[in-house]
Amino acid sequence: MTLLDTGSALAISPFLQALVQLRGSDLHLKAGSPPRVRIDGRLRALQSPALTPVDTELMLEEILRADLREQFARTNEADFAYSPDGGGRFRVNAFRQRGTVAMVLRRVSVSAIALRDLGVPAVLEQLSLEPRGLLLVTGPTGSGKTTTLAGMIDHINSTRESHIVTIEDPIEVMHSDKLSMINQREVRLDTQDFATALRAAMRQDPDVILVGEMRDEETVKAALSASETGHFVMSTLHTIDAAETISRIIDFFPPHEQKQIRLALAGALRGIVCQRLVPRADGQGRCVVMEICVNTGRIAEAISDPEKTHHITDLIKEGGFYAMQTFDQHLVALVRDGVVTLEDAQHAASNPHDLLVELRRLGLVA
Repeated sequence: MTLLDTGSALAISPFLQALVQLRGSDLHLKAGSPPRVRIDGRLRALQSPALTPVDTELMLEEILRADLREQFARTNEADFAYSPDGGGRFRVNAFRQRGTVAMVLRRVSVSAIALRDLGVPAVLEQLSLEPRGLLLVTGPTGSGKTTTLAGMIDHINSTRESHIVTIEDPIEVMHSDKLSMINQREVRLDTQDFATALRAAMRQDPDVILVGEMRDEETVKAALSASETGHFVMSTLHTIDAAETISRIIDFFPPHEQKQIRLALAGALRGIVCQRLVPRADGQGRCVVMEICVNTGRIAEAISDPEKTHHITDLIKEGGFYAMQTFDQHLVALVRDGVVTLEDAQHAASNPHDLLVELRRLGLVA
């Protein structure tokens, strides 16, 4: 990997420059180990001496906002965004491990990337222009949920005259007003928490509300309420597919409330976009694989009836007319087009055996 100027080892900027130059996604800093950069999913060590506890302490002091220093001293945790003078933007999680400071810095886009440039299915443009309801983008950490949502917000911003309110922790992608007006609020900097900001947003005449993450019952309830009262609400969850997403939302609530929540969700939901990143066959980074669920009458029935919820994946598989697709259906198309290899597709598939059977049926593999 790139050799850094060890004379600047106490400053964080050379490591951030290496992250950008190597087109990595995350920078890991830890005392007792050389810095590491995640490139296309792999964690690679930089050619640099191991950091000392003093190094990591000074690096955090260099970038930590003054208003978060007391919090970090008290809780040993801090989440914030950092924009160095030289350009770029990074989402930072700072924490203590074995008594020393450690950090993970994720490189994020300074501005949104258009949906068409992201190479995502065209149905995402349609879903982003829903006049009301709830849209969820889900997937594991690092699967590109923020990038997808930023692209959808940018599509609204470029297409409709709307008021968009975002509630994020922290703000990652900066949006400029185009046809829409966008107010971006950061938890702990501009507002106390997601639920408080969501309640306040209802008095801010919004058309679209972006909630960075659904973390608890109160936030889910407020988001559902907003989507039922004529607003378009977008949010994320750390779930692997549409069926698990439905179950996770319902499980936020005690049993005696779950029937009501099922009915509310069945009525408010507009779609679920689940995503994973898979290495490209040409070695040029990774591509996004998506499961897309559009809330049709049959999907709504499966949400409201707990006896039918397990049919959601099958309904998505049969929902091509509505632009729905499962992960494995998308992977079949990517293997067919030579975008991903069979090995990587099987590794990412929900059901590797069924994926292989389908590829053989189509004559794409022996």
